[in-house]
Amino acid sequence: MPWPQPKATKALARGVIGRCPVCGRGGLFPGWIRMLEECPRCHLWFERVEGHWIGAIGMNTILTFGTLLIVAVGGTIATFPDLAVTPLVIASVAVGLFMPVAIFPLSRTLWSAIDLLMTPLTPDDFRASSDTGDR
Repeated sequence: MPWPQPKATKALARGVIGRCPVCGRGGLFPGWIRMLEECPRCHLWFERVEGHWIGAIGMNTILTFGTLLIVAVGGTIATFPDLAVTPLVIASVAVGLFMPVAIFPLSRTLWSAIDLLMTPLTPDDFRASSDTGDR
């Protein structure tokens, strides 16, 4: 196998800062929401199984709803007993619209790290850069 299984703390830390969980290389996103299919350095194929990104979508949704809950409850407590409905609605809509996009890269790289811890590396998880066939 070209790269060893990283320790859990190292893989998670790399995921949080937007790096490859195996080798630590950054630059995995040429655009905000477009992620490379494989790591340019270690050639880890990020979508290791079909449906891999469902976990990242779930994580993104949970973080967004958690933030929305904090905004709604915090705003309600802060303005009680005269609730400021309009600012609360505006803040809630802003969180609902912008949070999923803002944390998209984080959810993808962190999910890749979590998946790596649940399903350890195999030689099939790496693809040589010269390999252009379908996976």
